[in-house]
Parts: sequence; C-alpha cells; structure tokens
Amino acid sequence: MSAVEAPAWFREALAAPVERGVVRVAGVPIVWRAWGGPRAGEPGQDLVLVHGGAAHGGWWDHIGPRLASDRRVVALDLSGHGDSGAREDYSADAWADEIEAVAEDAGVGSHPMIVGHSLGGLVSLRVARRASLAPAGVIVVDSPMSSSFAHARATERIKTGPHKTYATPDEVLARFRPVPNQHMLPYVRDHIAAASIREVEGRWTWKFDHGVFPTTANVPDRIDDLDCPVVLLAAEHGLLADEYRRSRVLPEDGAAIVLLPDAGHAPMLDRPLALLAAIEGVISGWATTRILAAARA
Repeated sequence: MSAVEAPAWFREALAAPVERGVVRVAGVPIVWRAWGGPRAGEPGQDLVLVHGGAAHGGWWDHIGPRLASDRRVVALDLSGHGDSGAREDYSADAWADEIEAVAEDAGVGSHPMIVGHSLGGLVSLRVARRASLAPAGVIVVDSPMSSSFAHARATERIKTGPHKTYATPDEVLARFRPVPNQHMLPYVRDHIAAASIREVEGRWTWKFDHGVFPTTANVPDRIDDLDCPVVLLAAEHGLLADEYRRSRVLPEDGAAIVLLPDAGHAPMLDRPLALLAAIEGVISGWATTRILAAARA
C-alpha cells in the first residue's frame, strides 16, 4: 500500500453513497455502480462513464461522485472486464448493447451524455450512432482513433497467453501497470489495483478476459456522421497528442480536441482533477449552447 496519504477530496469521493446493480445482456451479467439519485430531470442531464480496455468501472470511483452533484452518474463493467461476465466473442456492438441496457436499468434519464476512455470512447461513439439511446453528447478521453496505432502495439504484450497466477494478493498487486505505462498517483493506484484482481483456486490473478483484446484493436470509429456533439480530450503524453499538435480540430470530422496538460493516456490515474475540470467544462459549454439555442428559437 502507498505511504502517501490520499487528499480529502479523494477520500470524500470514495465515501460517497454508491448504488450497485446488475443487468443481464444477451445472457451475460453486467454490473454497474451509480452516484446521485434517479431524477426525472431534463433530457441530456445524466452521465454514463465507460472504462478502457482491461480496466473496469472502478477506474471512475473517484471521478463519478464529483460529477453527481446535480445529475445521475453511472459507470459499468463492460463484459470481459471487472465483475461482469465473460463472452465467447466480443464486439463493439455487444458492448454498446450493454451501455444501453445499463443506462435503462440504472435509471439514467433520456439522452444522457457519455464519457468514454480509450476503448470506452470508441464504444461510446458506436452508441452515439444509435437512435435508441441518442446521447446528448460524447466526450472521448484519449481513445486510439484510426490514425493512432500505439495502443494496438502496446496491448500485444497483454493478449498473449493465459493470465499468470500469483500466490498472494500483494504479489499480483505489485505488478499492476496501465498500458501504455504512465505515472500514477499512489492512492489512486492502490484503490484501482485492489479492485482489479480476483482469487482463482487459492491463487490471485487479474479480472479481465484476454479475449477482449483482438476487439480493442479493431474498433476505430467515424465521428463525422453523428447527430450529437463530440469533444476529444487528448492527454499530453497519451495517444491523441500528435493530433492535437497538428490541429485543435480534426479537419475531416469537425470534432474539437482539448489538451489535458502533463497527463498520461489514463488521466484518471495521474491528473484526475484536470480530467474532472475538463469534463465539467465541456458539459457546461454544451448546456450554454442549448440555453442560447432555446432563447433564439
């Protein structure tokens, strides 16, 4: 465990009331957690958080509560990840089905906003193409878009062979590393790593299913044909930094790119407050745009 004491904001986030549930999607149990009470609020108010490949909903535990002061915020474990069940085959469409089912089961209001990290960002874009959920907007956090191959290369070392098992929890926790590797705040690392392992026949290993990785490298998605706004948050030391340096807008797509300074690919691990500020800033901008549009109508 870390010798660095967690700051008050982090401790308060983990102590916030959380609701947990499970919904079956195509026969597989999908678990979710939620902060903030279900409300019959205005469309476009609530928020769904989608994790990256080999991660789980717990990666949002210190983010979700701080976004839930005036909305329902839900995070799920996609199939093959965390405490959700596994599938024989994975696809972006199957994961999109899970996001839609969780939004309904967890009491999310109509037209929620979606924040997706890495793989979760690409799956969120797939959801945005569907009329059934029709999100009010999508925030993509450093997802490996079609112009970036770094993530596919980085996952090669993960997806080969079965999980190795370890004699004790401490032994496996000591090997917790994000992909690509990056700096992590010690208290964030400790919390997320502890929720990333499981016991198997008296030994310990990781929760994610290796079978998800052939899919994670093959879900690039277009963003030029969506009916909702899209903002890409590029981590300075992540996978979208080159795109940001070339242009703050992807010319072929018209999507704005916002830089997260000095952040790694998973900013919830090293720059969580900057990530929170960026998400809230984008959401506030969307709300202002809707208010102005309504005033002009």
